Amino acid sequence: MEPGLILSFAFRSALVLTCLAAFASPALAAGKAITIDDLLAVQSVSDPQVSLDGKLVVYVVSEIDREAGKSNNSLWLVPVVGGGPRRLTTTPGVNNHPRWSPDGKTIAFVSNRGGSSQVWLLPTDGGEPRQLTRLPIDVDGPIWSPKGDRLAFSASVYPNKTAEETAAKDKEREASKSKVRVFDKLMIRHWTTWDEGKRSHLFVCDATTGAAKDLTPKFEVNTPPGPFGGSNEYSWSLDGKELAFTAEPLKNEAWSTNTDIWTVSTEGGDPKNLTKDNEGADAQPCYSRGALWYVRQTRAGFEADQWVLTVLPEGTSKPIELTRKLDRSVLSFAKSSGRTKAVIDEAGTEPVVEVAPDVLGAGPVVNYGVPKDFPRLIKGGVNTGLSVAPNDGPLVFTRTNAERPPEVYTARADGTGLTRLTHHNDNLIDKLDVSKAEGFTFKGADGDQVSGWLVRPPGFDPKKKYPVVFLIHGGPQGAWHDEWHARWNYQMFASPGFAVVAVNPRGSTGFGQKFTDQISKDWTGKVYDDLMKGLDHALKTYSFLDADKVAAAGGSYGGFMVNWIAGHTNRFQALISHAGVFDLTSKYGTTEELWFPEWEFGGPPWEQPEHYRERSPSSYVQNFKTPTLVTHGALDFRVYDAQAFGMFTSLQRRGVPSRLVLFPDEGHWILKPANRVVWWNEMLGWLKKYLK
Repeated sequence: MEPGLILSFAFRSALVLTCLAAFASPALAAGKAITIDDLLAVQSVSDPQVSLDGKLVVYVVSEIDREAGKSNNSLWLVPVVGGGPRRLTTTPGVNNHPRWSPDGKTIAFVSNRGGSSQVWLLPTDGGEPRQLTRLPIDVDGPIWSPKGDRLAFSASVYPNKTAEETAAKDKEREASKSKVRVFDKLMIRHWTTWDEGKRSHLFVCDATTGAAKDLTPKFEVNTPPGPFGGSNEYSWSLDGKELAFTAEPLKNEAWSTNTDIWTVSTEGGDPKNLTKDNEGADAQPCYSRGALWYVRQTRAGFEADQWVLTVLPEGTSKPIELTRKLDRSVLSFAKSSGRTKAVIDEAGTEPVVEVAPDVLGAGPVVNYGVPKDFPRLIKGGVNTGLSVAPNDGPLVFTRTNAERPPEVYTARADGTGLTRLTHHNDNLIDKLDVSKAEGFTFKGADGDQVSGWLVRPPGFDPKKKYPVVFLIHGGPQGAWHDEWHARWNYQMFASPGFAVVAVNPRGSTGFGQKFTDQISKDWTGKVYDDLMKGLDHALKTYSFLDADKVAAAGGSYGGFMVNWIAGHTNRFQALISHAGVFDLTSKYGTTEELWFPEWEFGGPPWEQPEHYRERSPSSYVQNFKTPTLVTHGALDFRVYDAQAFGMFTSLQRRGVPSRLVLFPDEGHWILKPANRVVWWNEMLGWLKKYLK
């Protein structure tokens, strides 16, 4: 399902200050409702990197080229003390992943200006960038060695083949008249890509000549793990003699969530597995004096287990968990020579917290005491891309909330002095009538406190009644956050004059692991009650909501729940199901990550046939009555498009007003600019038809 994004592993995967005045914009003058053109015009600000002296920040700005159907990235530079940002690159295409050299004189980045994605070096005192690597394959994620004499990066090759041999084989396959695919084991495809045999490997190159070497040539698995792993999955040792990295399991990867932390000499040799005793996932290795830091999950087969910040002291095999009692997942962390900072998932926000274990002794072996508290340094909204200057220097990160796209912010090491450094989207957003996300809480299925968000429509008049769009998130172990979402954007759903209600029911992340766990093996029980009780609470609490005009929409698990709703209640005037599961049994045989259904439903369908059947929307088609829009991507290998066909066919056979919108060139998410225009027009058109 939609990784909550798991990290995205992502690891997908970031906040409104207690003092709102420090973050919220001044009261906006009445503006116009947002349109899809406005949404696509937003400049995406990401990946801020603070220089080692704490004075400058380099970051990435992405802008959609609608004519070309792609994004152009550029590098920008802004002083930490404030001032106008300066654009560093003007060449269209890929210009991303900037990283400072240890002496601060050079920025390494990835660009495709030479025809393929390679590492380029940009002098910070002026001058043109020069191409460093010249491999016949694309590369990604360069990071500097401590001395600045080498860089590590990743590139996809066929195991036991060089970059040159890989390029030759790719050319040969492309020229072949037969496009047959033959497989002997799972997984045969992942996310949106068929397995063609290549694997992401870890390389090291000379910082002067660009001469590169594959450090994991024999590996049959990916490092970093696919499909969303990045350079936070590998790290240089302080002496530059080895690299730690995250890799997928060596076998059973289709039904295992296990990833491990390995080390390998920068001169080459056999990698060593440091975390083979943990059957859960280990990720994001980072060296510090006397220890290796990383995050880990301890339950095998469960992708939504708590991510715990962990320390492995040098010379031992016994990890020390630092944030277990925090009962919140650590999404990312940043170390410097000062105290460690982390971003956690918490109650629909992603705050920056301090992780400050006691350090005893000054020798090579450092003893870490478990911290007593985790001060929230930056609260509210969603904060990502955390970068920390050495010696408790300034924090730098991107920050967003429901009414503002991400921009670069800075704060002192203790979280004070929060300052916005960039304003790339002010001219756009200040012309729009957008509303903040208002939090509310209610008693859920078993009396537990459950929360949600309300977003008011543009031109809001408290004396009027407004139709309601009820949003259901994916995952199911995900959450609606106080953020500007590039796809499921609150303001876009509100734009026709609708109020938006988004509840974080049982299974949502950021409310404690017990709350998250309570959806597994119960996709249609307490979570359904939470959703209906949350909607009832909102309709009762906010008098301007029109209880007679309510539609529900959701994607991934949210699409599943919309399909379930179609067979279990007629309270909605319209439904929108995107990438939704219709039949659990057939979904098992067509998905890629088998650990997901096996954990969520207690095993494969031949072991739990009644569970799969009883919780499948396909078992309740006889009750379908509500007009339903079904949207799906034909390249969605997580929830295969046959699920959409089954839902639409059943609706049509039952005589229910319905529409299928299939995107042949999209996966689980609708990403291409032209397709996003169609997607939004179809969804808003459907809502207007049945709610206006």
